Amino acid sequence: MNAAGEVSLETSATENYGLHAGVLGPVETLAQSVSAMAPSTSPSLTIPLVFALAGNATWFVYLLATATILLVGFCVSRFARLSASPGSLYSYTAHTLPPFFGVVAAWALLLAYLATGASVAGGALYYSNLLALEFLHWTPPAPLVLSVVCAVAGFVAYRDVKLSAELMLWIEVGSLSLIMAVLVVMPVHFGMHIDLDQMHMKGVSFAALGPALVLAMFSFVGFESATTLGAEARNPLHTIPRAVLQCAVLAGVFFMLCSYAEVLGFRGETGKLSESTSPLHLLAERAHVAPLGVAIDFGAWISMFACVLACTTAAARVLMRMAHGGLLPSLFARTSKKHGTPVAGVVLSIVLMLVATLMMTSRAFTGSDMYDLLGSLSVFGFLTAYALVALALPFARRAMGQHSHVVAAVSIFTVLVLILVAVFDLRSVSDAVHARIPYIYLGYIAAGIAWYLVRRKRTALEAD
Repeated sequence: MNAAGEVSLETSATENYGLHAGVLGPVETLAQSVSAMAPSTSPSLTIPLVFALAGNATWFVYLLATATILLVGFCVSRFARLSASPGSLYSYTAHTLPPFFGVVAAWALLLAYLATGASVAGGALYYSNLLALEFLHWTPPAPLVLSVVCAVAGFVAYRDVKLSAELMLWIEVGSLSLIMAVLVVMPVHFGMHIDLDQMHMKGVSFAALGPALVLAMFSFVGFESATTLGAEARNPLHTIPRAVLQCAVLAGVFFMLCSYAEVLGFRGETGKLSESTSPLHLLAERAHVAPLGVAIDFGAWISMFACVLACTTAAARVLMRMAHGGLLPSLFARTSKKHGTPVAGVVLSIVLMLVATLMMTSRAFTGSDMYDLLGSLSVFGFLTAYALVALALPFARRAMGQHSHVVAAVSIFTVLVLILVAVFDLRSVSDAVHARIPYIYLGYIAAGIAWYLVRRKRTALEAD
């Protein structure tokens, strides 16, 4: 049986959980995944961290990350061809594997979107300070910046999913276009030549590639979030799988180009790429297009906002699907009759993101600290959800009479790769704060399972 509001190859939905059905086209659906990744922020905040570990192999690490994400994308897109639901990866798992796995997938995916949203809110704070110092020579109060970013994102997410998708689309198009302009100008200024040090991965410690891969993976997480629009995308069984794979491929190529260009551009600089607060700004100055550097910093700030919006949109729909599945109170299953959005889910998502960042601010964490720590937490949630979907895929296809040994082999291989990435993540812990993140995640999942068991027992007693 498919819950109301879900579409599969065998049935069509009679309801859509109160969401506005079929209002998003292919490009707007793709915008959700692109914005959830916030690709324009990685060249400034993530690639320098990867370079600190991988050096001249930074581009190669992103190649490995792209291959890993394409494996996940293959599994997610195959599932998305079979069914579409606002619960996305949670619904895929819950409909196929025993209830325990569905519960884990639900709580893991919810944390992943919420932690990513809070992480990029911290990133927005980082860029607010950067731009304010450059132009106004002061920094605005952190609570004010975080409150404004979260409030505006929450309002847009509540107001209209089509409006939010179109806004995210234009923000990302503008920001990515500025970055590509710098990448095009650089060879013209510095001359066309191949960086042999990068091609030969000179001076690279291969033991550091594992931890670097974990950091690179954070650049991609959220690429699957188009699957949360299962009730709102037009022709979802075709639109969503295509958006997921397109996002993975385009992002992979973009990140490899940026990492190669940044490492090359910092040759001969007195400062290191890993220590730069705004590497693309510096490269734009070296290429004599300094205004583009300022525009990129501003575009990255706006992109952070778009990512908060995308994560709010995704988390609210996961909350709604969890409520329909009995994991949460029915309050979160309700939608606005006028706007067709899950109001309670949007409000809770924004409040949790804001509270998390404000608590970190009160403990003297900077915006870049939030981006790093909360992003590291979100990776565990995404890896869990990705692995469970890959595990469930062969069973779902078998149930529909579409069993394939090739698909089963790819699914098993994907699970093994994701487990390996998780092991690298655990082994890459560099300080006491990061060392606590896995335990925080496990405690959160344990609490989610306990909540499920309590609600199930209460429901059974009420039925008797």
